[in-house]
Amino acid sequence: MVTNEMLLQLEDHLKCSEFNWLLGAGISYDANLPLMYPLTNKVKKEIKELNKEVYDDILVPLINELPENSHIEHLLSHLGDYAALAERNREKKAYINGVAIELADLENAHYLIISSISKTIKSGYVEDENGNTKIEGTPSAPIVCIASHRNFIDALFNYSSAGIFERRKPINLFTTNYDTLIEDALALQRVSYWDGFSGGAVAHRTLKYGDNLPLSGYRAHLIKMHGSIDWYLCEKGYVWRVRDNDTYPNTARRVLIYPQATKYIATQQDPFSTQFDLFRKTLNSENSNVLAICGYSFGDDHINNEIEFALNKEANKTVIVAFVECSTEIPECLNRWRSREYGRRVLIVSSKGLYVGNDTPIKRKEGDDFWWTFDGMTSILKNGCEV
Repeated sequence: MVTNEMLLQLEDHLKCSEFNWLLGAGISYDANLPLMYPLTNKVKKEIKELNKEVYDDILVPLINELPENSHIEHLLSHLGDYAALAERNREKKAYINGVAIELADLENAHYLIISSISKTIKSGYVEDENGNTKIEGTPSAPIVCIASHRNFIDALFNYSSAGIFERRKPINLFTTNYDTLIEDALALQRVSYWDGFSGGAVAHRTLKYGDNLPLSGYRAHLIKMHGSIDWYLCEKGYVWRVRDNDTYPNTARRVLIYPQATKYIATQQDPFSTQFDLFRKTLNSENSNVLAICGYSFGDDHINNEIEFALNKEANKTVIVAFVECSTEIPECLNRWRSREYGRRVLIVSSKGLYVGNDTPIKRKEGDDFWWTFDGMTSILKNGCEV
């Protein structure tokens, strides 16, 4: 039966010896962490309350210049562009809505945004459908829950690896998330992993642009493509992973969350371009290779372009398995990829069923299917595709 064959094929892909994940903000939703738009609302409300002058003179004019569907990362990029203009300006100023803004004020606005993001991610924050605060943690009383992440790591390394443990290469976990839930779950499940740092609770980054992923010694590689709330840049230009409340290596450090203010362009090149370089190398494979995607909304053109570029390579054998809702429509780039000559290598696990290339969806149950969610996908890893 074709349906069973395709579902078995999906299960086989999820046991590939060369296996990679791209994990987005959606996987942390059940952990009481906000998606991009609630995070944007939270940051705006907090800065308006703490520093109304920055909110009125910088944030509001910048927000009004951006498209309506922009979120906090777009705002940070736009702010960085104005900081670049101010740096080149003789008077160290940039003009927003015809009003001169000092470079120092732009940098302060950037610092306030990054600090608010970091505090929100560490504490936890949930909104209702109307954008009102539903539940909010604090640094001393966080509401962040790691249960789903631990279940995922357990299923990935203790169930879906059954029978292929010895021949499976280290699994590459690429994530756009700033939180530390994946690495914490790896540690709690006692899975050895590499993340480009050397040390313990305080660690220094040893990975440099052009380096390759280690081939042995670890069961997982964690590559945080947009930085992390525990990454810091010190005055000497070193990147550190630092515990909360530590006053060293330097109290004047900057949280490394992508994208950074343009003044720190060297940091954009490393670590961020290094992370994307590893992603690019991983996708360009002439062997059986799978990129599974979960919690990612396909809103990052940089990432989408890297995937499309790899798929278009003639010798490339990478298979995409995307877990997405698709209740209204399939993301535009996924629709484009599945209609191309390599479309049979694009599988979409959705609420409507399994899409393989341009075929109509294959259903495994009547009604909406929630196997596309983080918990649903974890269940597939653990139990297979049976309902």
